[in-house]
Amino acid sequence: MPADWDDDDIPEWTEEMFDQAEFRIGDKIIRPGIGPIARPGRPKSSDPKQQVTLRLDAAVLDGFRATGPGWQSRINAELRKALGL
Repeated sequence: MPADWDDDDIPEWTEEMFDQAEFRIGDKIIRPGIGPIARPGRPKSSDPKQQVTLRLDAAVLDGFRATGPGWQSRINAELRKALGL
């Protein structure tokens, strides 16, 4: 724990936080948590992508990777464009 930690750094809980909190007695869950704290991450997509194995030329792969983060989505966009989707 950092040396400069202080009880004053902890935010006060709101009624909403208590309403969404998971309650346990020991290892037994009395009430499961609800809301974004219980289910972190982004929401499920209505049209999820599928993982596939695809062989690409090294130059094509290097070219897309060189464009930075999001290169896989850009490949998907280019394929959609090529198919007229």
